[in-house]
Amino acid sequence: MYSLSSASGVAALSVVLYLVLSYARALAVFRRRQRGRPLPPGPRPLPLIGNLLDLPLRKQGIGLRDLCRKYGDMVYLSICGQPMLVIGSATAARDLLEKRSANTSDRQYSTVLDLIGNSVALSAMPYGQLWRDHRRAFWQIFHPGATRQYRDAQHIILHNFMRKLLVSPDDLKEHLRYIFAATMMKVLYNIDAQEDGDELVSVVDEAISRTATLATGVHPVEIFPFLRHLPSWVPGTDFHDAFAKCRAAVEHLKETPFATLKAALNEGRTAPCGISVLLSKLITPASSSPDNAYWEDVIKNVGLVAFEAGADTSFSTLQAVFLAMSLYPKVLKTAQAELDAVVGSHRLPDYGDRDELPYVNAIIKEALRWHVVLPLSLPHNTVVDDELDGYFIPAGTIIMPNTWGILHDPEVFEDPEEFRPERFLCDGKLDDSDHDPHAFAFGYGRRICPGRHFADESLYLTVASVLHVFDIGPPLDKDSGEPIVIQYEQTDGFLTYPEDCRCTIRPRSKNSEELILEAQLKVFSPT
Repeated sequence: MYSLSSASGVAALSVVLYLVLSYARALAVFRRRQRGRPLPPGPRPLPLIGNLLDLPLRKQGIGLRDLCRKYGDMVYLSICGQPMLVIGSATAARDLLEKRSANTSDRQYSTVLDLIGNSVALSAMPYGQLWRDHRRAFWQIFHPGATRQYRDAQHIILHNFMRKLLVSPDDLKEHLRYIFAATMMKVLYNIDAQEDGDELVSVVDEAISRTATLATGVHPVEIFPFLRHLPSWVPGTDFHDAFAKCRAAVEHLKETPFATLKAALNEGRTAPCGISVLLSKLITPASSSPDNAYWEDVIKNVGLVAFEAGADTSFSTLQAVFLAMSLYPKVLKTAQAELDAVVGSHRLPDYGDRDELPYVNAIIKEALRWHVVLPLSLPHNTVVDDELDGYFIPAGTIIMPNTWGILHDPEVFEDPEEFRPERFLCDGKLDDSDHDPHAFAFGYGRRICPGRHFADESLYLTVASVLHVFDIGPPLDKDSGEPIVIQYEQTDGFLTYPEDCRCTIRPRSKNSEELILEAQLKVFSPT
């Protein structure tokens, strides 16, 4: 049992030790520099805390863009002795994170992710054999060839989603959460989500929302890891309870659907799905080999990260699409004209229509650019000392690509705050330029998201189907019936959402309503 004096003494000693170690780390970086190789430019650091006060507390993408405008495409910061390099251009990102990916594909240990149970996520793992095993397993069920087997399930859940929009359009966010959580439940575990009040859908939402809240900004525990060891009754340590609740939700999401699937497999009452495929490929039946325990944990982690990444990044992007359609009615009408010409009025869009719908595809690209879900991507880490453009980059440097700044560069994207899909078209066809948002929104180099093909297909089918049958406009005041003016703003955090995506959603016509209902009937009466 700690006494107040002993706890205070431990805290004070921890602070002193941390500052001493920070100073030693900064000194080691200074001594490793070779003559003639300066560090990249950046603001002058303060003693001990370095450039801690130069980190923007809010709207990090904007704040770091401003730093890059002042100091250049690469800005060097020292955060309590920890080297950090902010990347502010597409060229620098490619040079460092793709061409030098053998040295820049590591991840920095995250105290916050460890405390909430997410250090096992593929995206957070250090570069090495464990990461390679997880990525190989993930790729087996989400490579482009594998994703085709999930299309029937995607259609069924999409039709449910559109029926929900038809019945209760004001519950857009709830319906978006349903479509992605339900899709991942079916694809990964062959579990059918209940129409309303599904427990696992609620767990997905809780795990993601708690994770996003705790990871907003720079948490003090991330900068001062010793804080995790302070007892919960010490003032300022109320984060312990929040971490524990998030960790419980993450653990539930990792273990419960896996146990449900294994029970169904043992009883022979389930069809093949993503996780069952991995079990058949990686687990030796009737064996107590340690390899089985290892691979089973890998498979659980793959399911967890697929749930969290798939259900949340797409959820955020689609909110932005609905908001953009309400703010830019000409974009919506242009997309609907293209859909009417290619798809017609008697069916819904399908995957086979995609190549004939360049404007719809351009909307998806523009949504990824306009609303950057991960403004700073996920930080990379250097393994050994490196050099770029004559600048010394120490081993252990955190590399922070400002993806928001790259995709809002006015020299590349004219009027970057405007939603203009035509910027990705040339002579009526998609323009495959070097500035395709897909090359930045899904990560960089060897750490690019291995589920990007599945996410892209899901976005296409959802956007094309929704725009084909629904009109989307600004929200209306309940009393006056007048449109409410909504301005696009992003929430803060490593993972962002539109602050307000309220809109009015109505079927385009009676025929559109019938298409939705007919598709729903096929879900319950397949031919």
